[in-house]
Formats: sequence, C-alpha cells, structure tokens
Amino acid sequence: MPIILYTLALWLILPLLVLKLVLRIIKNPSYLNRLGERFGNGKKIEPSFDLWIHAVSVGEVHAATPLVQGFLTDHPAARVIITTMTPTGARQVVDTFSTSVVHRYVPYDYGFAVKRFLDHVQPKVLILMETEIWPNIIRHCHQRNIPVAMANIRLSEKSANRYHMIRPLIRSVLSRVSVFATQTEDDRRRLKTLGADANKIHRTGSTKFEIKMPFNIADLTHTIRAEWGFDRPVIVAGSTHEGEEALLLRTFKKLQAKFSDLLLVIAPRHPERFDPVARLVAKNGFEINRRSIDDRKLDNQVNVQIADTMGELAILFGAADIAVVGGSLIPIRGIGGHNILEPCAAGVPVVFGSNMGNFLEISRLTLEAKAGFQIKDEEDLDKVLNQLLQDSNLRNLMGDRGKNMIHQNTGATSKTLQLILPLLNAQ
Repeated sequence: MPIILYTLALWLILPLLVLKLVLRIIKNPSYLNRLGERFGNGKKIEPSFDLWIHAVSVGEVHAATPLVQGFLTDHPAARVIITTMTPTGARQVVDTFSTSVVHRYVPYDYGFAVKRFLDHVQPKVLILMETEIWPNIIRHCHQRNIPVAMANIRLSEKSANRYHMIRPLIRSVLSRVSVFATQTEDDRRRLKTLGADANKIHRTGSTKFEIKMPFNIADLTHTIRAEWGFDRPVIVAGSTHEGEEALLLRTFKKLQAKFSDLLLVIAPRHPERFDPVARLVAKNGFEINRRSIDDRKLDNQVNVQIADTMGELAILFGAADIAVVGGSLIPIRGIGGHNILEPCAAGVPVVFGSNMGNFLEISRLTLEAKAGFQIKDEEDLDKVLNQLLQDSNLRNLMGDRGKNMIHQNTGATSKTLQLILPLLNAQ
C-alpha cells in the first residue's frame, strides 16, 4: 500500500516536475541534452552490466570513484554503468573514467521509466551511493532479482526525522535492500530506527577518505603554481555558492591591506555561475583572470582568478597555500557543506564554515586532527586567514596533519567491496 500511495503522489506532481525541468533547462541548457534518458529512453547501449552505480552528482561520484577503480582493477573485463542526476555529475564521470565506464542519466522514479531503463541496461547489481532511496527503482530491481546495495551511507538526524514521517514506505523499501554500508555508528543507528535489518547494516567508514591524486600531481601543482607566482600567497576557495563569493571578496579586500600581493582563486560549484561570479568580482574593482580563456601567466596586478574549468579543483587545492571550501560559509538551503578532504590529502590547511550538516563526521575528524579551521562568521574568517597567512610553519604543520588523517582513515573501499562482491558472485 505505501508504494502505491508514493507512486500516485509521483503522478500528481508530474506537472511540477516538468516545470522544474523546464526552469533548469532555461538556467542550464545542458539539462536538455539526452533528455530522453530521464524517462528511460536514450541512445541504445549493449545490455548486461556487472554493476550499476547511481551517484546523484559530483560529490557522490567522488565517493564512488575508489569503489569503481578498485572493482575494475580486480575485474578489468567487467562492465560498469554510472548514472547521475546532474550534468556536472555527468562531466565528473567522463573526466574521471573516460571510456572505462558508461554514463547515463538516472530515470525518474516512475515505473514505466524504470522498467525501460532496466530492459536496456540489465544490471546484475545496483549500488546506490550515500542516502539515495528510490522506492520504484529498488522495487523493480527486487522483482527482477537484482540485488541492491547502499554504500557510503550518511544519514543526518534531520534526514532521519524526515524519513520517519513516511516510515511505512521507507521500511518497506529498505526491506528490499541486500546490504547497507554506513560511514559512522550514528548513521548505522539512525538507519536501524527506520526499519532496516540490523544484520544487513555494516559500518565501513567513508570512501571519500580514499582519495587518489593524479600520479603526476607534483608536476601539475608546480605548473599551476608557476602560473600564479611562487612568491605570492594564494588562497583557493572551491565549490562556492551564491552569497559566499561576496563574503570572500569583502574578506579579501581587508586582507590586501596586509598582504598586497595576495591572490584569491575562486572555483564556483556550478558552471552556470562562472559568468555571474566573474561579473561580481569585476564589479568589486578587482583585476580578474579566467583560467579558461586568459593567459595563464599572472602578474601581481591580477587579484582574483576565476577557476572556470572542470576537473581541476583537487590540483588547484594542492597548489594553494590555504584552501577554503564553500557550501558551508553561509546557510544555504539543501547544501550542508562540501567535501573538505581533497585539501587535506594535498597537505594544505583547510578552512570551512559552520554549515557542514552533510559532513559532520569528516568535519569532526578534521578538527580533532587539527588539520583545519571551522569559522563561525565573516569576522572569524578574516581572523583565521590572517593567522594562516602570517605563519607558514602553522600551514605546513596543519598540512602534514591532514595527510596523516587521510592515511589513518583509509579502508572503506575494501570493506565495501567485500560486502558487494558476494552479491555479484551469486548472480
């Protein structure tokens, strides 16, 4: 009964879904590309995949990356298809895996779309990254004897409370999942309260700790640093959202009084914001450079660079003196922070805000390791950045602590694969 009510509700909101999709297409025309895939259509592909991994956007693709890499290393002939919801997630899949996996947009959770997708793809096992609960996808996989695993699960108290409001539906859906891999004990406990079988829930840790930098990372960061200038201090602010750039520019203007050659590199989270952010920077009177179109060699007259490229953020963090991670500096509905581990893996001190609801465990571990600073407000941001800019020894010490923290928390990938491979072998 709960699944019938859920499906009925989906049909009732279909006009709103179409309207939302139209608005997204207007804002970001790339949503129009491969539109049929969102309803189970699209370009035909050779069926039968060993793994179907759903990763909603960029962050989830990052979390899935070590799993996919580990699986393909041991099973080079295996076929993997990765689905995402967003174009940025799609680009991340292509940038990371090239042609070693197939990418499709996930079908909306309507029975006809899900059936059509499964007919085309015919996966042996489905892995849902983090807390992606799709009742009809899970139900139709269960009906076709396709095992479903949920991996790298993070379930905040807020999300758990929302799910409790529809607990009969959630309990019914979770009963069809074969195995759950959670990041923390708290995630495990919350999942159990929603009705998941305790015997199926395993704490594996977060796969996001298992960051593989490019093998030539030193050469790449050296090249970028040469473009910026070796002698000037550089702050890289990555994954920023609307409102955060204005805060950063106000703080940057104050910092320039003490550090006249300071360079701020801003990497907006979403590509459609590259142009608006560039206009904002210019409006504030800064000399601007755009990585995608301007001469890469910067002189000290350039105050701000817009990193309007894709797939470079980890390298940019690695070339920085200080990293600031957005999505957390101001309250932003539906965000809850972004992953702060890339700067830590690169040995760079990380600064992030108080709105880290989606990364509570990672934030806690980073602060306990003294690898980063969590700021409360704009005044606090100014104070922390001043401290780090004045003390190179502190920056180096925090960078080393970050790398050690990453090393100490590896292992989630192998634990998760140990849970998933038996599902595949049983097919």
